[in-house]
Amino acid sequence: MSSAARRGGAEGGSVREGDLLWTPSPDRVERTRLTAFTRFAAERTGRSFDDYAALWRWSTTELGEFWSAVWDFFDVRSSTPCTAVLAERSMPGARWFPGAHLNFAGYVLDQEVSGAPALLYASETEPLRELSWEELASRVRAVATQLREVGVRPGDRVVGYLPNVPEAMIAMLAAASAGAVWAGVSPDFGARGALDRLAQLRPVVLIAADGYRYGGREFDRQGELAEVVAGLPQLRQVVAVSVLGLEVADLTVPVTSWADVLSGPSVDAAEFVCEQVPFDHPLWVLFSSGTTGLPKPIVHGHGGILLEQLKSLAFHQDLRSGDRAFFHTTTGWMMWNFLVSMLTSRIVPVLYDGNPSHPDVDVLWRLAQDSRARFFGTSPAYVELMKKAGIVPRERFDLSALEVVMPAGSPVAPAITAWFYDAVAEDLWVATGSGGTDICTGLVGGVPTLPVRAGEIQARCLGVAAEAWDDAGRPVVGRVGELVVTQPMPSMPLFYWGDEDGSRYRASYFETFPGVWRHGDFLELNERGGCFVRGRSDAVLNRHGVRIGTAEIYRVVEDDPAVVTSLVVNLDLPGGGFFMPLFVVPAPGAVLDDGLRDRLRRRLREEYTPRHVPDRIIAVRAIPLTRSGKKMEIPVRRLLMGADPADVADPAAMADPGSLSDIVEYARTQRDYAVA
Repeated sequence: MSSAARRGGAEGGSVREGDLLWTPSPDRVERTRLTAFTRFAAERTGRSFDDYAALWRWSTTELGEFWSAVWDFFDVRSSTPCTAVLAERSMPGARWFPGAHLNFAGYVLDQEVSGAPALLYASETEPLRELSWEELASRVRAVATQLREVGVRPGDRVVGYLPNVPEAMIAMLAAASAGAVWAGVSPDFGARGALDRLAQLRPVVLIAADGYRYGGREFDRQGELAEVVAGLPQLRQVVAVSVLGLEVADLTVPVTSWADVLSGPSVDAAEFVCEQVPFDHPLWVLFSSGTTGLPKPIVHGHGGILLEQLKSLAFHQDLRSGDRAFFHTTTGWMMWNFLVSMLTSRIVPVLYDGNPSHPDVDVLWRLAQDSRARFFGTSPAYVELMKKAGIVPRERFDLSALEVVMPAGSPVAPAITAWFYDAVAEDLWVATGSGGTDICTGLVGGVPTLPVRAGEIQARCLGVAAEAWDDAGRPVVGRVGELVVTQPMPSMPLFYWGDEDGSRYRASYFETFPGVWRHGDFLELNERGGCFVRGRSDAVLNRHGVRIGTAEIYRVVEDDPAVVTSLVVNLDLPGGGFFMPLFVVPAPGAVLDDGLRDRLRRRLREEYTPRHVPDRIIAVRAIPLTRSGKKMEIPVRRLLMGADPADVADPAAMADPGSLSDIVEYARTQRDYAVA
């Protein structure tokens, strides 16, 4: 057994950041896939790796050796030979495995095995079910065949408007197998939010649900679907997925049902061919909102995602063939792509479509029990909900199969880490991680051979040359700096869709430190290599792991005739919670009353998602702007987190130095939130 070192427990309030909570036993260390890879790397290179730190240093300096070893360890195969591992090391512009051709979905279909589940799924209204590998693979081939029948070719875009159901994974794999580019949004997005994302891609096929269920309610989305279809003029086909059992409404493009697609002509396994595409051929587009303009359409490649996810799943989650793994997510968060990627390793993803607190607040733990999950992932905010409700999962459920938990989506407080040992199991690896949609993986995360300490992320991930830098671009240890990555990674974006000259991509990550990736988080490293992500360093709003652009909120709020201008920020609270205040300047003669507040909230919910709805709407006389007219979101956030007003803004750089006064007063007198 592994050992647990406790000094009081979360309930007693005595857990401090950095306190030792758990140490893996020698037997557990020996059984990890990380240990197996360490030996594999040592034998092929003749190097000695005495500890994880030595392995990490090699992985971030000898990039060719490391990624070549990853390729061979997982037996990745290319239909054509590659000419190098890393032909160009610059950022941006790194060229990985030139000459190699493969297919992400083909790698998944190669894992097909008779008589075993490919995935498990449940919803608020349906019990846990199983989809076998034979069923998954045959449905992928059927959908891919129909996509090709309607003219989908490599590089075309196929998009989804789907909840977290098996059809979404099947559709994504079918599109990829045909060489098409996948993108999806969850149906809790209103038409405007969906079109802000999908319309940028000019898709030719849309696969969409008639609605979704959440919190015991049904949400008919056929009206929104009609608006989405009308806003996508290049569409050739809509495939309708029945979630609510509604009759498909008439649309302006041909519609076929998911059932008809599955029953149509197909190609059997022996004849089906996955399109062999270059290593850097676009696989999918993820959307990460910026503070201005439309959401950023981030393009990832087949080969880079395949290698990165194989590495992450094996070495930083210690998952292997046959393991059941759950993470609560929607299709609009990169953690859904993490679940899809499990299929590359015959790991069995467990899908849940619904409210994590319905019909009971502990429904996710019941799902972990019923699925015999070895891995369980959720947000710190959900754990805080468990704590407040007095839920102790190990007293209610059989969690004997559970060995790994991963809290992700926001900074993890020490008491949250400790809660897992108090309430779930003493012998448990809490593999806290942090990364992002941008690179579709973790930058810092769990290491199964290292101890777990309260509130601390164990280490930087293999192949990730992450550092904390001060404003002058110097590495710092023991204090907070900008999270940067100094060497390229295979899963870094290929480009932004539509960003022809690459200027938007470069401005997002390489403007502050040329040639070095600036991620937009605050990072602190300690002497032993432990990591602490201290929140966003830019103005992007992070709500339960989903990044929201402030521009989306401004487009709705400032479209209202009763509002002149506005400013929104999101605060990370102790325990994994959030507080998102919206400051508005009412138009002359208008009053910010309950009617206006309700109208703004309703429009944000309908046009985007419930995550876009602020926790509080406050009237102010002015919004602080820089002299160049930019809203001062970061200074306002710092102010609300307790910083001295004199330290957050230089009056000489402000258009109106007095514009902060109402927000300063609110921060001084408010009772809406509490920060450490």
